[in-house]
Formats: sequence, C-alpha cells, structure tokens
Amino acid sequence: MRLPAALRIALYPLSRVYSRYVSFRKSLYATGWLKRKRLKAKVISVGNLTVGGTGKTPMVLWLAEKFLAEGKRVGILTRGYRGSGGTSDEVQLLRHRLGDRVVFGVGPNRFATGCRLEQQKPVDVFILDDGFQHLQLARDLDILMLDGSRKLQNEWLLPAGLLREPIAACRRADILVVSRKFERPPVEARDAHRFSIFYAQTRLLGFRRFGSGDPPLYLSEIGPGPFFAFCGIGNPEAFFTDLDRWHVPVAQRQSFSDHHRYSRAEMERLRRRAESCSATALVTTEKDAQNLPASVPMPVWIAIIDFVFSAESELVAAIDRILQTGRGAVN
Repeated sequence: MRLPAALRIALYPLSRVYSRYVSFRKSLYATGWLKRKRLKAKVISVGNLTVGGTGKTPMVLWLAEKFLAEGKRVGILTRGYRGSGGTSDEVQLLRHRLGDRVVFGVGPNRFATGCRLEQQKPVDVFILDDGFQHLQLARDLDILMLDGSRKLQNEWLLPAGLLREPIAACRRADILVVSRKFERPPVEARDAHRFSIFYAQTRLLGFRRFGSGDPPLYLSEIGPGPFFAFCGIGNPEAFFTDLDRWHVPVAQRQSFSDHHRYSRAEMERLRRRAESCSATALVTTEKDAQNLPASVPMPVWIAIIDFVFSAESELVAAIDRILQTGRGAVN
C-alpha cells in the first residue's frame, strides 16, 4: 500500500539506514564471513524485490507441477508468513492444490527444516518460497519475480517505499519473471541482468464456490452477476484488474491488508454492501479463501488461476540448463 507523501519523506532517513543494513548483510555472505548452508537436493528460490504480491505462489505451483510431471520428488520450504501452527494462508493454498504429492517444510530456518525433511524421505528438488533475501540457504537457481504493472525505477526502500533491496540486486538472479505482462516492453532491470527475462500472465481456470469441493465452473455457469469483489493480498489492484480482463461484472470492490483474516461480522458487512449494490454474490482469491470463516452469509466464488508464459518452452529449457550445468546462484 502506498504511504502518504509526507509520511514517506519522514521515513526516508530510516530507508537509508535499512539500505546500509542490506548492503552490509549481503557483503558478509559475499566475503564468506557468513556461510551459506547447502541441502542435498537441488534448491530453487522464488522471490521478489518488493513487499506485496508479484505472483510468487502461482510460480511455485507451476514449478512444483513441472518437476512432479518429470517424476521428481518435490519439497516446498516456506516461512509461513503471518501463520500459526505450522501453516499460513499461502501454505494452505499450496496444500489444497498439490495435496500429498509434495512435502512441506514450514518455519523461519529453512535449512533446518529442509534437513529434517531429507532425513524423513528423499527429496530431489526443494522450492524455496519467498527466498531471494534468505541468503543463509544456498540455492542452485534464483528466480526473481517482478510485477509488470508497477514501476520501480524511482521507488524507495523500506519503510518509506516498497523495495526490500535496490533494483541492482537483480544481478543475483538467474531468471527474471515479469508477471502480468505478455508483451516485451523495456524492463528496468534488464541492464543489470545476465540471464533470461520471461513474461507471464494470470489465467483464469474457473470459479469454485466456497465450501464446495466441486471442480471449477466457467464464468457463464456461476450466474450473470454482478459480483462484489474483495481481497486481502499484497497487490489488490492486480486482482481487480484481472477481473476486468476476464470480463467478470463487478458492482463494487473492497480491499483489506495482506493476509487479512475475516471475521463473521466482516462477512456480514460485506453481504450488506453487496446487497446494497445489487450484487448476487461475492468473489475473491484462493489465498483469501483460506482466511474466511467456516460459514459465510452469502455465496462466495473463488477465482482459481494459474500462470501462462509467453515463451514457456524457453523458460523450461533455461531452468533445466542452469540446474544441469551448475551455473546458477551457487554461492
């Protein structure tokens, strides 16, 4: 969420301090004062430079499905941000889509978690969710996600801005994936990048009614609408833009903070707002569905999505080449 200009200016000195901390920490690993730890299996990191959504979860799902189709034993390592009891909304989403075909390790120490999983059963490939800044764990491939709908050229670092690291940190990545883009416009990080840039777009697979285990339905099968859209994700505007692109009739919309957990009272307020604008049902994301109460006062349709790439075969070849040659982010 964009902060007011006055508050951003007031926080700018803290951003300078944070920038020095980021640079110092990176230098400790680069010079060997802090050692990276390596798991037995291959490790692929999926991360980003900004706070907020860039499409990491769809990318993790795509990678998991790719390696499962090749007969690989896949593990997913994630911190489980804002979760409890060894899970979070993102972990629940991944579990729902992948089931017991993969093993999950949830916790802040991804190396210790990965070691424990490797002791329990063989793993061929670990996918490190939100791992670009997790320098402790050595990886064989770094995939960096960028949101094509956001301009980062003049963006500030936290806490005044959205950046976790300067844009020049793209040099550490092996592959850039620009989400929500299919064309190939100039990418701000291109000059700082030494490998390939790929473009992805979210694809609507259908809508599943909340509480139902039925297969997703087409838009034409869930009624003419209009719908009341809501979400609590890192980049809510991206979801609302996707609904427009998918020609979903939306009467009104409302956004909440990332990882927001909805109470019954909030769902009742959403119902009243929906009825006041003649919406026939609510529509939200898969991630938000993990944070809804067990019962809802009106129908909620969940948008089921995946990623489609403008050059998928080239992306697959780039991933396989880096993993086979060992030329990825091994340090």
